[in-house]
Amino acid sequence: MTTREISGQTRLCGVIGDPVEHTVSPAMHNAAFKSLGIDYVYVSFKVRKNDLASAVEGARALNIRGLNVTLPHKVEIIPLLDELDPLAEKIGAVNVIVNDEGLWKGYNTDADGFLQAMLEQGIEAEGKKITILGAGGASRAISFALAGRCADLTILNRTLASAAVLACEISKNFAVAVAALELDRKNLVKALEGADILVNTTSMGMNPDVDSTPVAGDLIRPRLTVVDIVYNPVKTRLLAEAEKAGARTVSGLNMLVWQGALAFEKWTGLRPPLELMRREAARALKKHEK
Repeated sequence: MTTREISGQTRLCGVIGDPVEHTVSPAMHNAAFKSLGIDYVYVSFKVRKNDLASAVEGARALNIRGLNVTLPHKVEIIPLLDELDPLAEKIGAVNVIVNDEGLWKGYNTDADGFLQAMLEQGIEAEGKKITILGAGGASRAISFALAGRCADLTILNRTLASAAVLACEISKNFAVAVAALELDRKNLVKALEGADILVNTTSMGMNPDVDSTPVAGDLIRPRLTVVDIVYNPVKTRLLAEAEKAGARTVSGLNMLVWQGALAFEKWTGLRPPLELMRREAARALKKHEK
């Protein structure tokens, strides 16, 4: 993307997380801002866990228009905000913040972004048996999005207590069977037996840790649909091994674009150029892979 002029009226958006070196959101959003001719710019901010409160205080002081929130801050950010959208409050995780004349409001576009990405690929969750890996902020959003649609939900996490808490919260809100298991091979075998969809919400396989995978390839069957929300690289080891096993695969790039488009609309009030955002995100990822 060519450099464009930054003015004294430029509105600032960005993403906070750790790590953020892998993000392609700046390329995606800045291309969208430019295409619509609006005076916005998007940048990334690496914010460590212990610095989250001071980072939010600084962002408020700088009158930043909006932020994406990524690992590991999606849950911990909540007490630092003024207000929550009902969906974000229900999920218990925030991935978008909007500064509305000094009022900082948290939203969750991960849930709808995930569902839109699935529907775009012609994948329906209705009546399906679904296994989710991870119990962090992204898992919370995706679990709540799927719980009202699927027939059976199993959540596996390296820390069993976190999976159990999430399963309990979902059970209180939805009439669906929810199981919580520790993420290990024995439990994966059990959870994947008869499963229709597997969703990885952990960071395993994310660049630079590209050789890791949360599921051994020999556990993946052809009838399974495997969704990895990791988008850098586009084809993670999990997806590559799933593809080799004959399973259907969905890249995290789809969810990234949809959740980003929904965030864009909240910050600007304008309909986002979805296909442009998809192209720019893919282009930025190819540069990362070189």
